[in-house]
Amino acid sequence: MESRVAIIGIIVENDSSIGELNRILHEYGGYIVGRMGIPYPKKNMNIISIAVDAPQSVISALSGKLGNLQGISSKTAYSKA
Repeated sequence: MESRVAIIGIIVENDSSIGELNRILHEYGGYIVGRMGIPYPKKNMNIISIAVDAPQSVISALSGKLGNLQGISSKTAYSKA
C-alpha cells in the first residue's frame, strides 16, 4: 500500500484528554516522522504538530481517533503525492 506524507495539527484545550492523546500517538508511533509540541499558557492550551508517513487509511484512522477526543481539535493536511 502506497504511503503519503501528512501533517496533523492538534489543539489541546482539555488536559484530561492528554493521556489518551499520548496513548493514541504511541500506538501510531511507527508512522510518525516528527512531533513538535508548543505549550501556550496565555490561552491555557497546547499546540501539537505531527508529521506522518503512512497509508491513507492509517492517517484517516489516526485523525478520526484524535478528533473523537474531548477538548481536542485536529486537522490534517496531505501531500499531493
